[in-house]
Amino acid sequence: MNLGKNLQILRKMRNMTQEELAEKLDVSRQTISKWEQGEILPEIERLVQLCELFHCSVDQLLRGNMDYTNKAYSDIRIVTVEPFRYVSYAVISCEPEEDAISHVEGWAKQLRIENPYIIGWDFSQVSQEQRNVFHMRGYGAALVLDEKQDTGNLNVEIINQRRQKYITITLEEVQDEGEFEIIPNAYKALKTYMAINGIKQKCDSAILSCYEHEYFDDKGVKFMDIYIAVD
Repeated sequence: MNLGKNLQILRKMRNMTQEELAEKLDVSRQTISKWEQGEILPEIERLVQLCELFHCSVDQLLRGNMDYTNKAYSDIRIVTVEPFRYVSYAVISCEPEEDAISHVEGWAKQLRIENPYIIGWDFSQVSQEQRNVFHMRGYGAALVLDEKQDTGNLNVEIINQRRQKYITITLEEVQDEGEFEIIPNAYKALKTYMAINGIKQKCDSAILSCYEHEYFDDKGVKFMDIYIAVD
């Protein structure tokens, strides 16, 4: 049973103290502390109140694993991304990230861009046969252009992204072998934070609804920023 840890995580995602949560539920701070320490369990009525407050199910609260954050994650925050221009390439394959990013890196070389800013995202236009039989997935990558950069002879459309708010989280020390666990958990952390704080995802064909940006610091440590568009 994971209630204690889950409750603590949800409370902190809401920036709520034990005292503030106790006041909302009309219990003592010591009761909240005992719940989080696993010394006692809430009554059914209190469980229902907790689930309504944090927008989760009883099963998720009691048995789910909401420990999405560890030393690999920074604090979740909301940022405003200024307008930018980009060209994109999407592919469905068994290794779509590598295929799409390599293609976009080729564009950067053709355009003689020394330090390309590349972003990427998953997309769902994959059939069940491609997914289940051939283990294929879809991924899009984009090369972000500066204001004066043209596309030369690439014969690709330049897309203009408008100014947009995003909720974001930074993954530190991302290791290739751990990406299939760390990255999905980062998205889960963002979605959980959005749910309990009443933040809605923005779905608009004129903007990127979500994307990832991978980069290295001057010591060669790999980082990744994950973005989800919000209202």
